[in-house]
Amino acid sequence: MEHIVIIGNGISGVTAARHIRKLSDKKITIVSAESDYFFSRTALMYVYMGHMKFKHTQPYENWFWKKNRIELKKGFVKKIDSENKLLLFAEDDSLSYDKLIIATGSKPNKFGWPGQDLKGVQGLYSKQDLENLEVYAPNNQVCKHAVIVGGGLIGIELAEMLHSRHIPVTFLVRETSFWDGVLPKEESDMINKEILRNGIDLRLSSNLKEIISDENGQAKSIIIEETGEEIPCNLVGLTAGVSPNIDITKTSTIETGRGIKVNRFLETNIPDIYAIGDCAEQHEAIGNRNPIEAVWYTGRMMGETVAQTICGNKMAYNPGHWFNSAKFFDIEYQTYGWVWAQPKENEARFYWEHKSGKKCIHLNYDKNTKELIGINNFGIRMRHEFFDKMLNEKQTVTYVLEHLADANFDPEFYKLHEKEIVAKFNLENNTNIQLRKKSWKRIFQTS
Repeated sequence: MEHIVIIGNGISGVTAARHIRKLSDKKITIVSAESDYFFSRTALMYVYMGHMKFKHTQPYENWFWKKNRIELKKGFVKKIDSENKLLLFAEDDSLSYDKLIIATGSKPNKFGWPGQDLKGVQGLYSKQDLENLEVYAPNNQVCKHAVIVGGGLIGIELAEMLHSRHIPVTFLVRETSFWDGVLPKEESDMINKEILRNGIDLRLSSNLKEIISDENGQAKSIIIEETGEEIPCNLVGLTAGVSPNIDITKTSTIETGRGIKVNRFLETNIPDIYAIGDCAEQHEAIGNRNPIEAVWYTGRMMGETVAQTICGNKMAYNPGHWFNSAKFFDIEYQTYGWVWAQPKENEARFYWEHKSGKKCIHLNYDKNTKELIGINNFGIRMRHEFFDKMLNEKQTVTYVLEHLADANFDPEFYKLHEKEIVAKFNLENNTNIQLRKKSWKRIFQTS
């Protein structure tokens, strides 16, 4: 019986295992050194904030794996012997495979800061990170102040987590505005205000110089590069992005760049070895997408795709239109298609912001053809299916605005803003677009 071994029990690896089992009777083993069972990494923040317990982050009961004949092995792989199709473990045992899927995910970036390996200095990625937070920041008596380094999605999640336990936070962001390499100025300004509104000490254009140790080898303060200011703290969160976790390939002949190089079928340069999820790097980017995408849903898609290939239905990875979602304290964020931080030469933009300063949309479209390129949406829930359809059909911004009521996914009784949005577009562009009544079934009758 063919033996499929998967290194990594995150969303990518587990999805691959589940779909291989649906399609075949192959022997499947998932290897992980992090946790006994698969858990939802995106839910870690809600465990710390008290909204759920860790066991609630596990989508499957413990009996699920045995029932579905998916073997689980706890262990740290120190070497891949591809010539003999063998995994060698730090625990001095080994495991043979017929086909190998590497799904080792990401690891937090470290840039050689003095003190970056002290106690009380950590990222927010693993189960162990959550456990360390309970040691170094269980409350505002043990942790009187925390510093977060890095202004991306993980950084703002950690800020919200600590804020929920009333721990004062200083947030160092090296950019001139929060996440301004991704967000246009208007959205970035909105999130700056939301961070400050929640009592976070936001320091823009600020870099970490070093982390100072106490007599016990634990962080006691940090120094800001630009000013030399020393800020006392008991916890330092390093959230300056993540990198593919490819340490496992160092003693192998598997081709790597920043990640493990794969083709469209997620195959590496070594026969019968595949890479999926955060650790995989496409040889050539797919459209405008990045060659490496550390996003939950793309990891799931890769798991589904590689399962088809391994089970005899060779399938190319096709992630479709870019989309993503996140939450900045109380402001929910969705993006579909592409709204760059800076518009390109052929692009036109339309921006509407609600007077509350907590809701906006930003439409990006071709200035000549008016074809929709993308939308950023803050504080108003909109349907993924709607914008996926608009992008697939290459609809114009006019058509999108006419049918904007069909995109809204806010709960009943929420205040609607489509009329105000369309009116502003008409005023700025000297048009007469008429908002059509909600017609969900008609719009999607061919979907």
